[in-house]
This record gives sequence, C-alpha cells and structure tokens, in this order.
Amino acid sequence: MENLKVKAIIGEVFDEIATGLETGLFHDKIALGLTLYGSELGVDNLLKGAENFQKDNADVEVVLIGPKVETDLTLVEVESEDVQYKVMEELLDSGRIQGCVTMHYSFPIGVSTVGRTVTPGFGKKMYVATTTGTSSAHRNEAMVLNAIAGIVSAKAAGNPDPSVGILNVDGARTVERALRELSEGGYKINFAESDRADGGTVMRGNDLLRGTPDVMVTDTLTGNLLMKTFSSFHTGGNFEAVGDGYGPGMGQGFDRLVLILSRVSGSPVVTNALGYAKDLVIGKVNEVAEAEYKKAKAAGLDTILEGLTQSKDKAAAEEEVTAPPEEVTTGEISGIDILELEDAVKVLWKEGIYASSGMGCTGPIVMVNETKVGVAIQILTDAGYIG
Repeated sequence: MENLKVKAIIGEVFDEIATGLETGLFHDKIALGLTLYGSELGVDNLLKGAENFQKDNADVEVVLIGPKVETDLTLVEVESEDVQYKVMEELLDSGRIQGCVTMHYSFPIGVSTVGRTVTPGFGKKMYVATTTGTSSAHRNEAMVLNAIAGIVSAKAAGNPDPSVGILNVDGARTVERALRELSEGGYKINFAESDRADGGTVMRGNDLLRGTPDVMVTDTLTGNLLMKTFSSFHTGGNFEAVGDGYGPGMGQGFDRLVLILSRVSGSPVVTNALGYAKDLVIGKVNEVAEAEYKKAKAAGLDTILEGLTQSKDKAAAEEEVTAPPEEVTTGEISGIDILELEDAVKVLWKEGIYASSGMGCTGPIVMVNETKVGVAIQILTDAGYIG
C-alpha cells in the first residue's frame, strides 16, 4: 500500500514537472526545496524559516515537501518522512528544484558536507570542512578530500580564492604535507597563516574563534561538534540559532545539491541554509566541483591519496632500535604528526642522535640537543616526517 502511495505522489510530481516544461513557469526562478518532517522543534519552526527567507528573496521559489500546512509557499504534500526523501530526490533529479535543505540524508561514502558558520570573534563567515558524511574511511585521506570540498563550496558561494587552514587535530601535519604536495603539483591552494605569533597553516583554537581561514579543514566528527557549538552556544545547546547549517554534500561525481540541517536547527538557521543553497545554485556548484576535482587529479591527487592509505615502509618502526646515550634536549622540532611521533624519535636514534618526544603549546614536538637541531630536521625531512 505504501509503495502505491509513493508512486501516486511521484506521478503527481511528474505531472507538475510536465506542466512546467510545457509552460516554462518554473524556469523563471531558482527553486529550492525544504523538507518538513524530522525536526525536533516542529514544523512551524521550519515554516517560519522558509517564509522569512521567501520575504527577502523574490527571485527564489521555496518548495515545501511534507505534511499539509497553512502557507502561501508551494507545497508538495506527502504523508511520511520516508516518502518525503523519495519525492525530494525525484524533484532534484528532474530539475524541478535545484537544491534542497533537509534534516537528514544518507550520503554515500565519499561524500561529506561543508558547513558555514559565523565566528564569534569578528562575525566572519567560515566554511567548516566537513561536518556530516564521510569522505573516506581513512582519516588523513578524508581530510585532504575535505579540503577540496571546502574549496569547492567557498568558490561556488562567491569566494574566488579561499584561504585554507588545517585544524590542529590528529593527522593535521600529514594532511598539510599532502596538501602542499598537491599545491606544488599544480592545484594551487591559498594556505592561511595562523594569527598566533608562531604562524603556520595548522590552526589553533584562537583561529577558530577569529575565523582566520576561509576554509577550516578537519575530520567530520570534530567538524560536527564545532558546528553544534558555534550555532547553539548562546542558547544552551537545545536550539541552533547561528550560522548557515551543516551545508551541502560534496564528493567526486555527486551532483545532487542537498544541504543538511540539525534536527534542532532554529528558524534563523533554516533561513540561512536556504540562502547558502541559493549562493551555490547561482555559483553553479556542480560545474565548480567538476573543474576543481579535475584540476586536483591532474596535480596528482590520486597518487597522494594512495600514499596516505599505504603503510609507510620505515625500517625504524619495525625493528628494535636502542636509544643512544642520553643528553640534554632543549632543542625542539615541531611539524610532526602525533601519530608518527614515536617513529620519528626512533629514526633519529638509528642515526645516533638522542631524542625524546613531547607536547609543546602548538602540538607534538621531538626534542634533541640544541647543537643537533639542524641535522635532525634534515634527517626527519628526508624520512618524510616533516614537509
């Protein structure tokens, strides 16, 4: 019975599409969908956000997908949450709507969403890459792909040369090396510089609050937490009031423009998410994505990613290495990923340099005698631990 209802609804949708194609009526405006089932704050909250957006955007038609509601907006009425997603996909694939904002969507592996928030320090828009979905099952590979997804989103939304920073999480240094290799190969990346005195492309907490980079690259789980914190820190966490939502799903070959909200996104975020979708449609996001991934592949993306997912062949990590005689270690070497820190120490031991690991204020460090910092850096660079 449910399948018959779904087919009937989809049939009605196709009738509307056929009429639109015949008359040309729905091609005069951008059409953006908004699903109504699934919010913990209720349908009225979503409806308010959509109606507020429509007031200021006469060049856009908002198409609601959900239960019957009293509104002047276009409504495609459906009876359940499951049906609304089927209808949403039909509307997207047919071109009746160019993008859709929804509270849940099962993206395929390889696709994750780029959120857009407003940082509290300076009220700056910042893209958080990424916030839901999974670019790759391998963390470092995912973060490299997240960077490209963030660049695509920012460019499509009107920033022609977004600056890119990497949040100081596990894998950040490895990801930085990979992105610099990609940039040197021809996919030019505008690396941000931390506002902290010691600079660098790896961003700290201060940079998050200040919005130092246009695109902040991180793993998806961390990005999701950041979006929740930025959007609801004024409200105690049960109502998201700030920002533009968790953003569009980005990935190679994925061309449905689906933007994600939280189930507790308030009406201001709903309004902003529709604005984010409008920016991406105007900026022809699918064309931008195709061009960016093509350039990245030409610059060696696939080879770089393959290198990240293969185990490093470092003999020092696989054999017993005895530490040289201990000596004073007041020289610090940074820029080494925390996951590779102990292996880096063993590489220096094997070369006869006593070293130990530690954690400085900006992240992991290898400590050696001050007189041996230069040669130690060269050894670690040659071994691939420092970019």
